[in-house]
Amino acid sequence: MTALPKLDGVDFRMFRGPADYPDLARIITASARGEGDERVETVEGIASGYDHLVRCDPQRDLLVAEVDGGPVAYSRVWWDDEADGRIYKFVCFVDPAFGGRGIGTALLAWNETRLGEIARDHDLGAKFVQAFIGDANAAATALVRGAGYEPGTYMAEMVRPSVDDVPDYQLPEELEIRPVREEDIRTIWEADMEAFKDHWGYVEPTEAEYERFRAYPYLDPTLWKIAWDDEGVAGQVKSFIDTAQNDEHGRKRGWTEQISTARRWRRKGVAKALIVESIRELAARGMTEVALGVHTENPTGAYQLYESLGYEITRTWTTYRKRL
Repeated sequence: MTALPKLDGVDFRMFRGPADYPDLARIITASARGEGDERVETVEGIASGYDHLVRCDPQRDLLVAEVDGGPVAYSRVWWDDEADGRIYKFVCFVDPAFGGRGIGTALLAWNETRLGEIARDHDLGAKFVQAFIGDANAAATALVRGAGYEPGTYMAEMVRPSVDDVPDYQLPEELEIRPVREEDIRTIWEADMEAFKDHWGYVEPTEAEYERFRAYPYLDPTLWKIAWDDEGVAGQVKSFIDTAQNDEHGRKRGWTEQISTARRWRRKGVAKALIVESIRELAARGMTEVALGVHTENPTGAYQLYESLGYEITRTWTTYRKRL
């Protein structure tokens, strides 16, 4: 077992199972709020992910920091194989009410030590450690930069502040949108995974990741817009409504997410038409704005597409890496 950090006034312990889920959700939400992120995590959201982890043993790979017996921060490590090599990853969340005590520094050191232990059993070439940091989190940005991490790529959250004045784009006549049947869901997910094979950060999916997808608490296939041709799925937008976030912030936002187009249909207006249909569907459900996340260097030009449809950047993140 990796040695626990030592820090005055702070105790560290390992993960205790689902009993920790409420505290993890609370810490994530508090951490997000501290950097101006409107994320609201729930126990159900934590469970949908942590009950189906891949290449991560939470009993050994998840560390919790406590002050006066109460959890105030945590971090988790895992690894993935990507085109660039084997990538050793971590996330770290600190309740900002307990910032400035060295907790983040201690968690980072533990993450790197634990990942180094894991990597010693992996006999291969390129190995990198990766961190994903909100650009508004100045303390975390300074911490990873000071530890030798360098920017690799960039993400953004984009919001279309209104569902009015939606442009009229039609699908190619060879395609049709059909209501999603239960027996279609696996096919749709697999088509999405296939479409992202040439994108940065692609990881070969596993059965556990499909189970995690199905367990997502806001999964609602009645919102999805899936275009089909004679070969199968041609394009898709799998929208959802994050009710916890909407309730917390008193708004009606829908997410036009998990957008992909089969290679045979790229550059033919499929994604644009499906996004437009998705915005209309969410408006019909009472939503007044829509949002999405995007890799700003997406090879299919997605960022420019979303801008053309009225989405505006509201928040950005940077992925940092250093050689292990």
